[in-house]
Amino acid sequence: MRRFFKVSDQDSRAFAVRVYACVLVLVSGILVGGLVLTTGFPTEHSPWPLLAFGLLAIMAERQSVRFTENIELSVAFLPLLFVAVVFGPLPAALIGAVTVLPDFGRPYTRWVIWTANRTIIGGMAGLAALLPHDAASSVGLILAATFLAAIVDFALDLILNTLTLVIRGTGAARDLARNLGPVALAGIPLYTSLVGLLAYSYVEVSPWSAALFFIPAYAAQRLFVMYREQRETLRDLGAANDRLERANLSFATALVATLDARDRYTAGHSASVAIYSRDIAARLGLSDREQQLAHLCGLVHDIGKIGLPAGLLEKPGALTLEERRQMEEHPSIGEGILTNVDDYAEIARIVKHHHERVDGLGYPDQLVGSEIPLLSRIIAVADAYDAMTSDRPYRDAMPSRVARLRLAQAVENQFDTTVVASFEAILAGADETYRAGSRRDFRSEADDLRGDLQIAVSAAVSAAVSAGS
Repeated sequence: MRRFFKVSDQDSRAFAVRVYACVLVLVSGILVGGLVLTTGFPTEHSPWPLLAFGLLAIMAERQSVRFTENIELSVAFLPLLFVAVVFGPLPAALIGAVTVLPDFGRPYTRWVIWTANRTIIGGMAGLAALLPHDAASSVGLILAATFLAAIVDFALDLILNTLTLVIRGTGAARDLARNLGPVALAGIPLYTSLVGLLAYSYVEVSPWSAALFFIPAYAAQRLFVMYREQRETLRDLGAANDRLERANLSFATALVATLDARDRYTAGHSASVAIYSRDIAARLGLSDREQQLAHLCGLVHDIGKIGLPAGLLEKPGALTLEERRQMEEHPSIGEGILTNVDDYAEIARIVKHHHERVDGLGYPDQLVGSEIPLLSRIIAVADAYDAMTSDRPYRDAMPSRVARLRLAQAVENQFDTTVVASFEAILAGADETYRAGSRRDFRSEADDLRGDLQIAVSAAVSAAVSAGS
């Protein structure tokens, strides 16, 4: 059968929102009608304080604190709570409705939903306050009434607003609970107690004590602002940390790419050591930061070889004693390079000690056992394994099983027992490409390192051409 029209998801969503708005209006209308017929409007209180609290609620709503695009928090719940306890459910429902009056200029359906939500919340909070409050006006019962009203207020606020966000399809429902939860736990017990005491003072001492209400209202407003500022600060710090990590990785890859221009073995070896080191750190249960640090240190662990003669790096035969002495300087040279870079001090220390041995016979500082940083011990194992399983000009690559056997034979002398055991568990469950350091992600990482060098060279050439012209 031919289709003459098609309803889009957006049209379906808009229709669902309108239906939801109609349901809320119907429920709020039934609630207000029922309250008019049952509890009615209180005659024992002057209407002027109620009018004042209505204005206070409107002002509080106008000063709401925005947390996300779809979520705002205000202290309008405090005057609503006070009215629910002192004046009853019908005035509380009306106060809930009038708080949204300043938002009339917003999209009409959204304004209707908010108005109905606040009306329902105010009326139900007032009904909850009636349960203990009808018995007597003791301070304990008024506090109990206030806490019950606050619980109903918060629960309905969370439920109704979550439903609204889900039906509107904003994807912010989780953000609502994440934003309201800490505020509720921190503020509601304190402010509810203050509102309860003020309600008792209003009823039993003097209506003029309501003037003190501005103190908790202002304090709650400041709490919201401080909470938002703290979240923004944490978000900014997280973004800055991400940028720093990207900058660190970019700098590290540029260093290794520069070294790779002199020694083609280095980029592939550094990529393998970086991946092995990160995986060992994960196997040992280290934090995400330490895993990232292990990866970064693995990338730059041989950067000190930049300071060695090219002929020494590419020599096809065994090294002489003097050449070996020179080669053993590369961890200290690497430390010197990295120490001069901001935020690389920790990395410099780890790189310096990746050739130490647990028996104290390593270099450059002959550290023993736990004196060697854990990440240095991790890199030592990854470095030795990849060196043994790689082809070099002076020898062929060892099979993985032979290299693993040599690692096991060197524990407690050269290598950390726990690190070797963790790496062995990783290799035992890995495929041959991982054991040989030839898996696609190893090659991709090495290619990325070489790509950074090409980009740097191209940029330098372009700059030189521009300067010459």
